[in-house]
Amino acid sequence: MVKEVGFSLLAEGKTIRIRADGYSMYPAIKPGSVIYIEPVIDDQYPAPGEVISWKRDAGFVVHRLKRITSEEGKTFFITRGDSCAYEDQPVLKDQVAGKVVRVESAPGKRTVSGYQLIRKPNYLYNRLLVWFVIRLKKVLNRG
Repeated sequence: MVKEVGFSLLAEGKTIRIRADGYSMYPAIKPGSVIYIEPVIDDQYPAPGEVISWKRDAGFVVHRLKRITSEEGKTFFITRGDSCAYEDQPVLKDQVAGKVVRVESAPGKRTVSGYQLIRKPNYLYNRLLVWFVIRLKKVLNRG
């Protein structure tokens, strides 16, 4: 229900906010951060390096755009999470919900927007960092 409302609001040209709940974009987007997504207007494609949101049955996926390709008249977006080992399966243009324009960490913490969101991630370093953070959280939660 909530995901359909989000899809509808973006289709109407409205910016939405969602809460991040995974580590796939760590450290650029940490779990619990609030992500602001604005719709992609007509043929104003996001650029490689920007963070986009695309639709799937379970809701939104928020990953960095690696490249845009065309094949047989169809436009495909190739994305990858900053701490993911592999690229995602290609996404059709009509599955792209919008692009991330702002990320707010926990209240009182850092807000990132605009060109600060565009970067070339170090995937191996990010995966190792996520591994370490998850292990540290498990140790701290035991005590």
